[in-house]
Amino acid sequence: MARMSKIPFHIVGGGLAGSEAAWQIAEAGIPVILHEMRGVRGTDAHKTDSLAELVCSNSFRSDDAQGNAVGVLHAELRLAGSLIMRAADAHQVPAGSALAVDRDGFAQAVTQALEAHPLVEIRREEVTGLPPADWGSTIVATGPLTAPALAAAIAQDTGADSLAFFDAIAPIVHFESIDMGTAWFQSRYDKVGPGGTGKDYINCPMDREQYEAFIAAVIAGEKTEFREWEGTPYFDGCLPIEVMAERGPETLRHGPMKPMGLTNAHQPDIKAYAVVQLRQDNALGTLYNMVGFQTKLKYAEQARIFRMIPGLEKAEFARLGGLHRNTYLNSPLVLDRFLRLKGRPQLRFAGQITGCEGYVESTSVGLMAARFAIAERQGVEPISPPPTTAMGALLAHITGGHLATDEEPGKRSFQPMNVNFGLFPPIDTPKPDGKRLRGKEKTVAKKNAMAARALHDFAGWLGQKA
Repeated sequence: MARMSKIPFHIVGGGLAGSEAAWQIAEAGIPVILHEMRGVRGTDAHKTDSLAELVCSNSFRSDDAQGNAVGVLHAELRLAGSLIMRAADAHQVPAGSALAVDRDGFAQAVTQALEAHPLVEIRREEVTGLPPADWGSTIVATGPLTAPALAAAIAQDTGADSLAFFDAIAPIVHFESIDMGTAWFQSRYDKVGPGGTGKDYINCPMDREQYEAFIAAVIAGEKTEFREWEGTPYFDGCLPIEVMAERGPETLRHGPMKPMGLTNAHQPDIKAYAVVQLRQDNALGTLYNMVGFQTKLKYAEQARIFRMIPGLEKAEFARLGGLHRNTYLNSPLVLDRFLRLKGRPQLRFAGQITGCEGYVESTSVGLMAARFAIAERQGVEPISPPPTTAMGALLAHITGGHLATDEEPGKRSFQPMNVNFGLFPPIDTPKPDGKRLRGKEKTVAKKNAMAARALHDFAGWLGQKA
């Protein structure tokens, strides 16, 4: 590995995006100084000082690189030599068709890799203002929990108000406290994923009466108040269960509590009206998190109400649910197409602070920011991933793929987004043997074609053979 320059890059924030950016730059032969405040100052959501700590779910979501946009993003990250994906693959736990990880082992692996890299220096300190000019090229990847002083400095410099939304944490249950005489193991539709068997989720069934009583309790339960966050919108991909329940009594039954694709192993002839799923949270299999059960119910209410769920009557909780506020930039307004701050091009932003949502999405933006910075150091103009790729589609959304609002046609509305095929450019539906496909076959074929195109084009962007 040849050292390209003795002048270091600075990266502020040691989460997923910052850790990935540091790795990509160091692997290119450029020294990196990674500034991380945890160890000096904590946050409301983090529990450790490890780099790349996962504060919400332990799932990286679908690993299907043929039919799911998230799986395509996984594949692109692997092609690009991602440290985050390497650590995730090494510490995966069974989770059906998803890639889930032992969160402690994962974070420790990322931390150890960066600590051991000869071109990475980790400084445990809080950066309270925008990085000084003498730092030169800097990536700010402070995430959705950016410290107030730095967030205020960013807002003041950009002249734009910071936008914010609630993010949520689901409860985690001790496996030994789950009644497996009522619950059973099964992945939805028996689907087998990485490291899985097709029986990777614990399922707790409800009949109609139990479901209706549960919904009533969720709606009536005492919630935590967030006065300073009044008016902050929720991200639709991470709604608290009580918000979903308030939208209608059937909402949860068609969301995280849907019974489709599941058969009660104890009573196969009786169809459950609703099902609560729990996913393995650590490699030992001693902890399971309640899928989709992010909540702002008070702790005592959570324990009382969640023990109404059949199979969880004696549940012991390793962690109860909670909410925190995520802050992000109005990126299309303040960032250019290479993630540089328009008023200060030596500063780049990466991760969830840019308005992407999700672990692998944050990682991908960190990777792109790093590669753009590397190209500049090499004296060449950065090249964005093609919009036909998962990373390119995500970048296009962040830097300008949003829509004008009906209420204010001259003003653009920007909201956080997970990667999805809706962000990809259209593609003609394949016609095998000249036959026109319809319905589900057409949808599957189109997704497969988009995925194949994405990986082909991404390999080209990396300079690899397709």
